[in-house]
Amino acid sequence: MKFSTRTRYGLRALVDIGLNYKDKFVLVKDISKRQNISNRYLEHILLSLKKAGILKSVKGMKGGFTFLKKPSEIKIKEIVEILEGKIVPVECVEKKEICERSESCAVRDLWCLLKSEIEKFLNSITLEELIERQKEKEKKKKVIFYEI
Repeated sequence: MKFSTRTRYGLRALVDIGLNYKDKFVLVKDISKRQNISNRYLEHILLSLKKAGILKSVKGMKGGFTFLKKPSEIKIKEIVEILEGKIVPVECVEKKEICERSESCAVRDLWCLLKSEIEKFLNSITLEELIERQKEKEKKKKVIFYEI
């Protein structure tokens, strides 16, 4: 299973907003520059997150994106499903009728268990935790830089 750039960039953009919003809106062009993501592609991703109720936006000079929900209320699973769709390692997990072996297949059981474990894991982490982890990594980077 491989997550698309849409999900990877979406998570990076949300962490970026979390690091930079401080009660104001964050411009797409600034996120794009810091994260090295195409402005146009990033806009599509952020609009999907807005439509799903994760972000809000304002147009104009002081416009941009900010959170509609608190990062502590946003599970990573929710973001992944907005950007990626349902987490399904193989098609028969969701549509058992497509395979005549579904009911008697131990391999399908493996895929169902994998899906469940991935969902449980992604549901155990909030966006706020990811933002805090990024802050810690940036602190360490600054300490190493100043030690040189």
